[in-house]
Amino acid sequence: MAKIWCISAPLFSHTDWGGFLRTAQGLAKNGHDVIWVSGEKVRGAIISAGLPFYPIPQTGFLFPPPPAPDVTTIPPQEAVMLRYRRALDTWMSVDIVSEATQHLLDLAKKIGKPDLILTDPFLSASALFAEKMGVKMIVCGWQAQADLNADNLFPIQRNLASDSQQRLATLLDQFGLQGDNFSKGATTSILSPQLHISYFTQNWYIAEMNTLLPQNVFVGGVPPIPKDEPPTWLTDIPSEIPLALITLGTTFTGDLGFYSWAAQAVAREGLLPVVAIGFNPVAPEDKAMLVKSLPKGTRLVNFVPFEHILPRCKIMIHHGGMGTTHYAVVYGVVQIVVPHAADQRVQAKRVAQAKVGLNLTAHDVRNGMLKDGVRALMNDQKVQLTARQLADEMARLGGVGRAVEVVQSVL
Repeated sequence: MAKIWCISAPLFSHTDWGGFLRTAQGLAKNGHDVIWVSGEKVRGAIISAGLPFYPIPQTGFLFPPPPAPDVTTIPPQEAVMLRYRRALDTWMSVDIVSEATQHLLDLAKKIGKPDLILTDPFLSASALFAEKMGVKMIVCGWQAQADLNADNLFPIQRNLASDSQQRLATLLDQFGLQGDNFSKGATTSILSPQLHISYFTQNWYIAEMNTLLPQNVFVGGVPPIPKDEPPTWLTDIPSEIPLALITLGTTFTGDLGFYSWAAQAVAREGLLPVVAIGFNPVAPEDKAMLVKSLPKGTRLVNFVPFEHILPRCKIMIHHGGMGTTHYAVVYGVVQIVVPHAADQRVQAKRVAQAKVGLNLTAHDVRNGMLKDGVRALMNDQKVQLTARQLADEMARLGGVGRAVEVVQSVL
């Protein structure tokens, strides 16, 4: 059996991507020697999943990212450049990627090199380490796409592309590598020559279809079998009461106003709001204000297992994280996505393109469009049917079981 390393940033969302952690569990169940390498923050989740955990002090993913600039005080073009560069810094900061790569090399000296690496899509250190070890690498949770044509880039994008290429060149020179696991075009990205696993359907990327590369495998998703009993607060809600789940995932949980606006919007349509605010610290006075602003009967919780609540939900309002979006699709629940950062804007667009929900901005929410959106989706039988049909299509592809098969085919 193969020795497989799964490597992720120390964020729970980066262990998921729609099925990354469950794919690792499936490989371990099949007898492979699977370990998880990341920062200490995800130790509990990995141990609970039954996998050996190996911590490293630095994974090469910068979080929290550099402070956001005050865009009201600078020209618009400069603001856009700063936002793009801030995003680049999260996954391609030379010093911390170099440090993380060395940690992985040191770990390999200590416990032996892997036969195969499965990686979070945004860990440059994984890509460098895999090439240095001469080991195949699989990207879990992100599609492989052709590079943008340099002629089609805006000047700001060209500047950023040049910056990313220079950073990568510095790292490749430092470790004596060719960049086998990175794209070769104008815009730098992590690109496995072997396999990219997407936990969606190919049609999910309908607007990007002509850029998808052959090493993509689209495995969709199947609702996971619950491994425990639903929480008491959920079973105490009569089954005939329709629910609405409101969440910002596990990372971007500080927008308390979002929870209040969303809860009020769904309550107006006769739905019971369930608001999951995560485990990040909230000042007592801020939480008290949030509780006061929520409609009567709202359930305010830190965490709710998707497999227990989504079968009872009529709608889900969220931030557009890859994993969160995936589960809403898998369960056939219509969505309103209000992206807050990073790749969430892309997921929000795909939700709208697939006609299974709406893509709203924070500006839209502040201007009252959330309540209009909830009302529209609750009265749109066609969107609800499309969501159920997409869930069926996802299930037919096999989900995590299929992902395990394609990983094993690479060995």
